[in-house]
Amino acid sequence: MGRQRVVVGLSGGVDSAVSAWLLKQQGFEVVGLFMKNWDDDDDSAYCASNIDFVDAAAVADVIGIEIEHVNFAAEYKDRVFAAFLREYAAGRTPNPDVLCNAEIKFKAFLDHALRLGADRIATGHYARVRERGGRFELLKGLDPAKDQSYFLHRLNQAQLGRTLFPVGALHKTEVRRLAAEIGLPNAKKKDSTGICFIGERPFREFLQRYLRHAPGPMLDEHGHTLGRHLGLSFYTRGQRQGLGIGGVREGGGAHAPWYVAHKDLARNALLVVQGHDHPGLLSPWLVADDLSWVAGEPPAAARLAAKTRYRQPDAPCRVGLQAGTLRLDFDAAQWAVTPGQSAVLYDGEVCLGGGVIAQTREPPLPAPRSRATQTEGMH
Repeated sequence: MGRQRVVVGLSGGVDSAVSAWLLKQQGFEVVGLFMKNWDDDDDSAYCASNIDFVDAAAVADVIGIEIEHVNFAAEYKDRVFAAFLREYAAGRTPNPDVLCNAEIKFKAFLDHALRLGADRIATGHYARVRERGGRFELLKGLDPAKDQSYFLHRLNQAQLGRTLFPVGALHKTEVRRLAAEIGLPNAKKKDSTGICFIGERPFREFLQRYLRHAPGPMLDEHGHTLGRHLGLSFYTRGQRQGLGIGGVREGGGAHAPWYVAHKDLARNALLVVQGHDHPGLLSPWLVADDLSWVAGEPPAAARLAAKTRYRQPDAPCRVGLQAGTLRLDFDAAQWAVTPGQSAVLYDGEVCLGGGVIAQTREPPLPAPRSRATQTEGMH
C-alpha cells in the first residue's frame, strides 16, 4: 500500500501551515487546498481572501506541496449564510462557525478531497481525535486558551474517522515557534478574528444590507424608554457596546454600563439592564434542540458540563433528554445564555456534541410607561 494521501485545508494562517508541515514530516503525501467561501464584494478592504490565498500558496511553496484553489461560495450561501440570516431575522444569534464546520469544511471540503483521492483530510483546528473501541471521540485541544472543540461539536463518526488535527496536541506558542524555525512566510501573521465569512468588517453595517430595519423602543426594567434600537436583529443578549445610551445618571457620576437582557419580537422592544451581574442576565437552565451527537447517539442522561458560548469555562449541569430536546439545569446560573448559540456538552476532555439554544430564562419585558408617568417618577 502506498503512502496515505492527506488533503490539508490551507487557510493562509499559521495553524494550517504548521499542520501541513507536520503531516509531511510524518510521511504522508500532502496536498494543500484553499477554500474560498465568500465571493468578494465591493469590500476589498475587508475581504482578505486574495491575500490569504497568496499566503497559503507561499506556504505550500516552502513546504514543497501542491495547492489547489476551490470556490465553495455557492454552497456557503445556500447552506450557511441563508440559515444565518433566517436565525437573525427570527431574533436569535446564530454561530456561523459551527455551521461552516458542519456544512463546508467537513462536508463540501471532505467530499471534494475524497474525489481527489484523499484518504484523510486535515485542518489547523485546536482539537484532537481519539479512537476507542471502534468509535471516534472528539477531544479538546491541549492548549486551553485555543481549544476549538466547541465549534466542531456537530462532527459525526464518518467525518471524525477521516480527519486529522495535527496541531491539536500543541500549544499556540509552540506552533508559532515551529513556523519560525521552518521559515514559513506567515509565522508572525496575526490570527484572524471575526466571523468566518465577514472577516474584520464592522458587523452591524454588514448585516444592515441583508436584514430589515424596524426600529423600536429600548426599555429599562421599569418600562422607561431610554432610547431607540435600530432593529432587534442587530443586538444580542449580553451586548454592551453600541447601545448608544448611558454615561451619566442624575446627580452626576458615571453609572454601571447597560447590557441587552431580552428581545421581545412581538412588541419589537429591547430590554436593557444595568450592571454585568444583573439577575436579568443570568439563566439557571436552558432547552436546546437541533441536537447532534458525536457518537451518533445521546449520552446517558447524567451530570456533565456544558459551554453556552466559546471561551467559557465548562459549567457543571444536570442533563435531561426528551423527544429531541436537551434540557440543562446548571449548578450556578449562567451569564447571557443566548438563543441561537450552541450549548455543547463535555465529559472531562471529551466533547459529546450538543444543540442550538432554543429557550432559556429571560426577564419579561415591562409595560412601557407613558411620558407623564416617567416624569412624575423622576421628582
